[in-house]
Amino acid sequence: MDVADAHRLTELLTEYRAGALALASLTLAVLASLHIVQRKRDPRAAAAWLGLVWLVPFLGCALYLVLGVNRIRRRARQLTGGELEPVGGWRAAAEAVPTDPNLRSLSALVGQVTGLPLTAGNDVAVLDAPQAHDLMRKAIDGARESVYLGSYIFGNDAAGIPVADALINAHRRGVRVRVLVDGVGALYSLPTIVSYLKRHGVVVHRFLHSLAPWRMPYMNLRNHRKIMVVDRQVGFTGGMNIRAGYLAEPASIRDLHFRLQGPVVSHLLRSFTADWYFACRELVDGAYRGPAMCGTVMARGISGGPDADFDKRRLALLGALNRAEHRIRIMTPYFVPDQTLQSALNLARLRGVEVDLFLPQKNNLRIVQWASLFIVPWLLRQGVNVYLLPPPFDHSKLMVVDDSWVMLGSGNWDARSLTLNFEFDVECYCSRLGTQLSTWLDQRQQQAQALDQRWADAQGPGVRLRNAMAHLLEPYL
Repeated sequence: MDVADAHRLTELLTEYRAGALALASLTLAVLASLHIVQRKRDPRAAAAWLGLVWLVPFLGCALYLVLGVNRIRRRARQLTGGELEPVGGWRAAAEAVPTDPNLRSLSALVGQVTGLPLTAGNDVAVLDAPQAHDLMRKAIDGARESVYLGSYIFGNDAAGIPVADALINAHRRGVRVRVLVDGVGALYSLPTIVSYLKRHGVVVHRFLHSLAPWRMPYMNLRNHRKIMVVDRQVGFTGGMNIRAGYLAEPASIRDLHFRLQGPVVSHLLRSFTADWYFACRELVDGAYRGPAMCGTVMARGISGGPDADFDKRRLALLGALNRAEHRIRIMTPYFVPDQTLQSALNLARLRGVEVDLFLPQKNNLRIVQWASLFIVPWLLRQGVNVYLLPPPFDHSKLMVVDDSWVMLGSGNWDARSLTLNFEFDVECYCSRLGTQLSTWLDQRQQQAQALDQRWADAQGPGVRLRNAMAHLLEPYL
C-alpha cells in the first residue's frame, strides 16, 4: 500500500466513522437488550438496565457486562455441576406431619422447596458458645467411628487448638476424621489450622481455596455452614465458628449453637458429605446410624446456596412469615433483607402479627450495620419492635414463629447469606423448643435498647445519608 492508498483509506474511515460507531452501538444495545429481557426476572431491574444500555452508548453495555450479568450462580453451577448435594441418606417410611393445620401447610411448602422429608423423633439442645465448644470437644473425644467437621472459620487459637488436638487424637485412635474449612475463613488466623492438622496426619481440605488473583471470583462463593457429625449419630450446627473470642474472659462475641440427635442428623450428613465430595472428590459414608427416636422435635435441614439450592432458604423464610398468626421473633447480626422479605414483614404486621427484631448494638461490620439502620425507621413506622443488644457482639441467628416453629443455623438476613453463600439451617416444629427459645429472647430483650420513633427522628442528616449510601450496596452485603 503506497502513501496515496493509505491516505484514501484514512479518508474513508473518517467519512464513515460516525456511521460505523452508530452501527456498533446499535448492535451492542440490541444484543444486551435481548440478554436482559430473557434473563432478568425483576421488571424494574430489566427496565433500568435497558434504559442504561440505550441511553449511554457503549458504557451502558460495558457496565451491564461487568455488573448486570449474574456470574455468581453460573459459576456455582460450573463448580458443583449444578447439584451440590446428591440424594441419599436416611428416610422414614412415612414422613412426619405437624398436628397444627397452619404449620402443616408450612411444612408442605418447605418440603416442596427442599425436596427433603420432615423427620420426627429428634432432640435439639440449645447451647451457648462455651457450652457448645466443650460438648463438641467431648464428643470428638468419645468418637469411635467417624468425625465429620465443616466450619467457615476454624481458628488457630485458644478455641481451635483444643478442638484440633481432639481431632488429632481421634485420628490416632483409628477414627475416620474429615475436616473441611472454608478457603477464606481459614485465613482469619495465620498460620492456619489447616497446616497444623495436616502435620499430624488429619485429612483436611479447604473449600474453594486459591491464592491466584485470576480465581478471585470464588471470593463470593463461601461455605458458611457450621456442621459437625460424630459417629453419624450426633450432630452440631448453628451460628458458631471455632474462634477464641467466644471463650475469652470477658467474651468478645456471643452465639447460639445446637446439638441435634435423631433422624434429622441425616440431613447434616447429606450436606457435609456432598461438600466434602466437591472439595476433594472423596466419597464418605453419609448414612445415618443413630436411633429413629431421640426426642419430640420434628425437624428438617434446609441447604441454601447459589447452586441448585438457590432461593430455597428465602422461600422458606417467606413461607414462615406468611403463615405466622401471632408473633414473629428474629435475631440476626446482619439484617439487610431484600424488598420481598421487607414486604412480607410489613404484611405480617398488617395482619396483626407482632414482630420483634433483635440486632447488635455494635456490629463487627460497620457498613452492614449502617445499611440495617437505614431500614429501621420504616420498620418502626410499620409497628415492628426493634431492639439493639448491648456488647459483646451477638452473632446468634434465630427465628421463632408463634412459639411453635423455629429456624436455626448459619444463615443471616442479607444478600450474602440468601444468594452468595452456601448455608445450612434447620426448621423445627415443637412448641416446647419454641417456648424455650422465646423465653431466652425475653431475657435478652430485658437487656436491650428498645428503639422508637423518637430515636429515628433524632438521627441527623449526615447519619441518614451515610446509612442510605450503605444500603445502596444491599445486593452485595
